[in-house]
Amino acid sequence: MNTDHMPAPAAADGGPFTDADDRSETTMTSYEVGQRVALVHTSDPHTLLRPGDTGTVRRHDQRHNIVDVLWDSGSTLSMCLDAGDRIAPATTPSPTGDLVGEATGWAAALRRMRAAGAEAGRTAAEWWAQDTIGARASGDTRLAARRILAGVEDGDPAVFDSLPHFSSVGESVDIAGWELFADATGDTTGWFGLRLQRRDEAMAVYRDAYDTAATDRVAALCHLAASPTGRDVSHLRPDRVRIGDVGVFAGEWARTTGPDGDDRIEVGFVGTLIDHWNGWAVFACTRAVAEAIVADQQRHRDQYRHRLREQGVPADDLDRRVDAALADLSFDGDVIVADQRALADDPDAIDRITPDGDGRYVVMGRSWCWEAVDPYACDRIVGDLPDPDQA
Repeated sequence: MNTDHMPAPAAADGGPFTDADDRSETTMTSYEVGQRVALVHTSDPHTLLRPGDTGTVRRHDQRHNIVDVLWDSGSTLSMCLDAGDRIAPATTPSPTGDLVGEATGWAAALRRMRAAGAEAGRTAAEWWAQDTIGARASGDTRLAARRILAGVEDGDPAVFDSLPHFSSVGESVDIAGWELFADATGDTTGWFGLRLQRRDEAMAVYRDAYDTAATDRVAALCHLAASPTGRDVSHLRPDRVRIGDVGVFAGEWARTTGPDGDDRIEVGFVGTLIDHWNGWAVFACTRAVAEAIVADQQRHRDQYRHRLREQGVPADDLDRRVDAALADLSFDGDVIVADQRALADDPDAIDRITPDGDGRYVVMGRSWCWEAVDPYACDRIVGDLPDPDQA
């Protein structure tokens, strides 16, 4: 039986055993007649004994370091400690059933198992992420992260099956349980004294904590990888944005279709929601964001002009056609000039948008159909995003 994966027990001083410590233990430990012991490992290929089986010591030949044991299963296999066989004192149940010991208590042992399982699950998620959405991944990691997040939110079995899950590794569940229990509680022998029901309970707690923590950490890492800013922006989702809150805003004209047929937004703008108009959002933004909105509108005008030119529209008619379709925004000092005369067929349709006392602009509020959008749907976001505790 291969036990290379089994952690070494702690030395008397609390530190890890060295090889010298291990040799010293096998020669110096004395087992008394009648003492209860549990099997940790035997190299006998023919025995039916398994790790965790218990028995009673009949004799300890200290000269040859051989312990004769009457095993509860009926076996009389002796343990040759110098040849690699290993046993440990078995924990004796207390009258109240606290098999980990009265001082610690079973509830405390389960809490430690849960904490250890959660930590192991988070670690597994970190390693998993490296190959899927991290440094070792290939392809579009933002797209991969979005797909995983969508699958987690929808409860897609195919996505959940691809996430890290706890599985007992090694040659037996007893060995895996002993390792995990010993690491979590610091009790290297208590596992062998537990009833099967409590072993199952401990492993179930560990497994549940592992899987839950792994899934939660995967979601958190995907939120980072899917974000256009490299930060978690889930606190800025549109259903969480109220009057006075910071959000990400865009217009219907910015929507595109992603590679999965999903709704994408070319660029979102950060601002503070100040009002609603006919069901649409009215938001205030900084000068930098306002400049980006003006530049984005000019980009749309340029793209439309290019399409018209490709369609054969005469050069002397391009400006008129563009102005009739898209408002012309520009800065005049600190003022945004919105020229919509051709669009509205109104010679007086020129608006001048001035900043408020804080230098913030309401760009085409109550004129354009702005809405709060999911920041994860944006390919790019302009503006400073608040941290979750500041939103």
